[in-house]
Amino acid sequence: MSVDDSRLRRLNDAPLRPERDYVLYWMSSARRMSYNFTLDRAVQWATELARPLVVLEALRCDYPWASDRLHVFVMQGMADNAASFASQRVLYYPFVEPSPGAGKGLLSALGARACVVVTDDSPAFFLPRALEAAGRQLDVRLDAIDTNGMVPLRATDRPYPTAYAFRRFVHGFIAEHGIVMPRRNPLGRRALPLLHELPSAVTRRWPPTDLLDDAAKAVSRLQIDHEVAPSGTRGGSSAARDRLGAFLAAGLETYDAARNDPDAEATSGLSPYLHFGHIASHQIVDRLVKSAEWSPDRVEPGARGSRAGWGGTAGARAFLDQLITWRELGFNTCVHREDYDAYESLPEWALKTLAHHATDRREHVYTMAELDTASTHDEVWNAAQRQLRTTGSLQNYMRMLWGKKILEWTESPRQALSIMIELNNRYALDGRDPSSYSGIFWTLGRHDRPWGPERPVFGKVRYMSSTNTRRKLKLERYLERYGSQRETA
Repeated sequence: MSVDDSRLRRLNDAPLRPERDYVLYWMSSARRMSYNFTLDRAVQWATELARPLVVLEALRCDYPWASDRLHVFVMQGMADNAASFASQRVLYYPFVEPSPGAGKGLLSALGARACVVVTDDSPAFFLPRALEAAGRQLDVRLDAIDTNGMVPLRATDRPYPTAYAFRRFVHGFIAEHGIVMPRRNPLGRRALPLLHELPSAVTRRWPPTDLLDDAAKAVSRLQIDHEVAPSGTRGGSSAARDRLGAFLAAGLETYDAARNDPDAEATSGLSPYLHFGHIASHQIVDRLVKSAEWSPDRVEPGARGSRAGWGGTAGARAFLDQLITWRELGFNTCVHREDYDAYESLPEWALKTLAHHATDRREHVYTMAELDTASTHDEVWNAAQRQLRTTGSLQNYMRMLWGKKILEWTESPRQALSIMIELNNRYALDGRDPSSYSGIFWTLGRHDRPWGPERPVFGKVRYMSSTNTRRKLKLERYLERYGSQRETA
């Protein structure tokens, strides 16, 4: 098998069963056809065993924070996959659960006729538990493949405390090993046997979802949160490719200088697509390489740990640092710490200083409902919360301020964390993601260092204020778009 062993994890001790009918790819977090190590692995098995390939892409309705917003985005991606796989020698099987528990038994039923089952490895949200449960239930070999980032999840042996330390490791890893790319089209020129249909006992009980219907209309019948409406950002690999092309053409050059400017709208906008697996970081890097903006041999071993060590243009360096250093630092934390989303996972210095200042007087204290509805005295913060609620995203700099003010305005740091997780995971298209948890926990000191002077409530945790933000950044267009005339600064 050509997929590197460092990206493979056996989830059970069940045997390979070559006498059975097909190879099954359970697509769970890498929801795409291109640049996908898991699909590479599934195609390799199907080729070696001379069996058809079945791709199951399922969507539960009982996962935490399930809503119209998240479902529509995922289902738009499923529609893209249905179109892509239609021209390939693969049976693509989309299943959207119509009610909680309706999909129970589907994976086992398909696995009972599979030679081997291959799935995506993911270290966060409910997926690790789902993978472990599947490994116990299936009587056939289950392989989990890490197709998350440039550096294999288990190439590290510990969680890195800072971006600098992790960046130093990544620079060294790339300088030594380079970057191994998954195939752009794993199915190209593969003469796989074709399975035209699944057993009727399966399709009668779990009918494949008709993705030609309007996704927004389809989700209205599901038992999910209908108060969080679709954001208007279209999901799927096609939209992800379009967004990447637009960013590389018009945004990369100014990314270093403009990414923190809310008025400039200079971020890539790729985070939701990365989260749902509609695009791979490998695909993004491949485009950078092909456009001559960057190549792995530009990594400067002598500058390991510094942002300059990425080499290339200023825009490429800044973007790669977000895409690889900061994004994969979140995965590094999740794979090595099961408590990645717990308050106790904060560094010792942060726990100590926040505990010391936990009873400090707060000038303003807001309830969850007041924060949710952007009903604070602060026009800047309210605008950020409205952006999150309406668009499913938060501008980079405003995301940091958003979290810092919640820490300042709640009764305790522990309550602040709970509220941040709830709001972010409910509304953000890229919530529930390892890098999203990194952003939340950064506001409380993770991947940071103690700062002075020591302040009330924050202690030695880095401080941010709306006043300083207004002084530092241009916010006119941002406040015009997301602010309100009824509020006072």
